[in-house]
Amino acid sequence: MEGRRQMNLVLILARGFASKLATATFVSDENGDAVYYNEAAERILGQTFAEGTRTPKEEWATTYQTEELDGTPMPLERNPAGVALLERRPAHHRFRMTGLDGVKRELSVTAIPLLASEDDLVGMVAVFWEHQEE
Repeated sequence: MEGRRQMNLVLILARGFASKLATATFVSDENGDAVYYNEAAERILGQTFAEGTRTPKEEWATTYQTEELDGTPMPLERNPAGVALLERRPAHHRFRMTGLDGVKRELSVTAIPLLASEDDLVGMVAVFWEHQEE
């Protein structure tokens, strides 16, 4: 299978972990391509993982229409998943996102980089939940 590289063990384990959680969880590779997201994440993102495309991280904000709570557009650099990949550090943020189902949701997202070694970023895992209107 030329041109296809083997998935890193850390990503395999993260995917297995995410599949067992009831909390919405998204796992990406080092490029920001979706490796897996669970059923709880499917409800928030507005499509199943099987239907999903490998959206690059640079298109996350436009694909999912992310915005700050005051309505201003949120750049990738403010998105916790973007921070985890670009800066290789954990991040948390509360913002609004419109899923592919057209529903706007207020979310809290915590993301961490997945490092196979100190210098080897293999991906990111984001855990997120929806805030109900108060």
